Formats: sequence, C-alpha cells, structure tokens
Amino acid sequence: MPEVLPEAEPLSVDGGPVGCLVIHGFTGNPSSMRLIAEAMADAGHSVEMPRLPGHGTTVEDMNTTSWADWSAEVEAAYQRLAGRCEHVVAMGLSMGGTLTAWIGAEHPDIAGLVLINAAAERSDEMRAGLQAMLDAGETYMDGIGSDVADPDVTESAYAKVPLAPLVSMLDAVADLQDRLAGITAPALIMTSPEDHVVAPTASDHLAQTLGGPVERVTLERSYHVATIDHDRDLIIERIRDFVRRVSSGSEGGTGPGA
Repeated sequence: MPEVLPEAEPLSVDGGPVGCLVIHGFTGNPSSMRLIAEAMADAGHSVEMPRLPGHGTTVEDMNTTSWADWSAEVEAAYQRLAGRCEHVVAMGLSMGGTLTAWIGAEHPDIAGLVLINAAAERSDEMRAGLQAMLDAGETYMDGIGSDVADPDVTESAYAKVPLAPLVSMLDAVADLQDRLAGITAPALIMTSPEDHVVAPTASDHLAQTLGGPVERVTLERSYHVATIDHDRDLIIERIRDFVRRVSSGSEGGTGPGA
C-alpha cells in the first residue's frame, strides 16, 4: 500500500443527526476539502470525507483505479452516514461534484447536494482525444491541479494525469446525463467564472437540468480549487446555511435514501 501524503487522510466524525458527505476531486485528495469537512464537524454534524482510491498517494497508484472504484468508495461513505444520521447532505469539488450528483441519483431521498465547480458536462471531443492518446501508447499527460488564484496556496495534487482513469470519469459523466433531471434534491451550485479546469458552463448545465430547486453562488475571486482559494470562507458560510435549511425540511430535504 503506497504511503498517504500529508493532509490527504480521510476524515470520519460522529456528530449529530445531520451527516455531511464531503468528496474531493480528480487527482486531488481530502486536503482540498478539509476546511469544509472540519467546519461541518465544528457545526455539530457527522462527517464522512473519504480518500478516493488511488488519490493522495502516487499517480501510478491512481492509474490502477477507475470511476467504479471511486463511486464504490463514495457509496460506502454514504451508507456509513445514512446508518447513523437522519439527513445526509453530499458536497463535492470538480469530480467530487460529479460524484455528488451521482449519489443524488442513486439516493433520491438525500437531503441536499452541494456542487462546487462540478465536472458534469459531457465532452465527446475530449473523450475521443484521450482515447487516441491511449491508443498511441501514452499513459499520462500534464497535470491539472492547483488552479488557485491565491498565490500563497498550493493544492496537493498530482503533477500528472493518468489517462485511462480520466476516460472512465468522462464515460461516467456521459452516463449521468439521462439521470440529472430525476435528481430532485435541493442543490447549491457554486461556480468560479475563471476556472481553468472545468468550464463554468458545466454549472449552467446542471442548473438547467437538475429536477429540484437550485440555488447558485458565484465565486468571483477564486479559480477551480475554490475550496482553498480566496472564497473559502464564503463557501463554508453558504454551505453551513444550506445544510441547516435542507436538514430542517424547509427546502424539501428528507431522510437518507435506501
């Protein structure tokens, strides 16, 4: 088992009857979501922040994993929360946002979803380009991590991107499209207008497609990894308020799904 990087460890907190499922992004690790997870724990909530398989160790380790591994880990974390909480709210950054939408489709009774610069828009052209690289014998490309406006902050992410796992993520995004309209849980969509990894149009797509009530927040001062960027305090404040409202039933949130 490869050694886990500093601050990349998962977090599990037994708190109150509201559970927060906190999900990091592709090639990143829990360090990018730790401020949010700790804030939710400080608010008295139960927390599960898994380290997705292959993340927070080595890129070679990640290259042995795929969407099936990551989604299984998220499902297991959801079940841990659902087993001890009255309400569950999922929240994720980038691919963590994709997984957040996926868990919302899997469990229609989830109380709420927080999608931060979520990768949720289908891209057949990118998929074809990556497949061509794989067919040519390539395994990795340059990394996409640490897209942060704050010059004093660096994301702990891999310097390279493993191509096969990325293809599996794009396939999952494509498969998710027909399920988005059936997701009726309240959603808080947070978007950085200047994002060099995921186009802001992905958030527009979610807002137009999800079947439940949508609230939007613009992160004017942050790039893609907004959770550790200039708007991190705003993000925590808005999530804290959103969790309170959906878990109280004021926005239609209900108990954990089966």
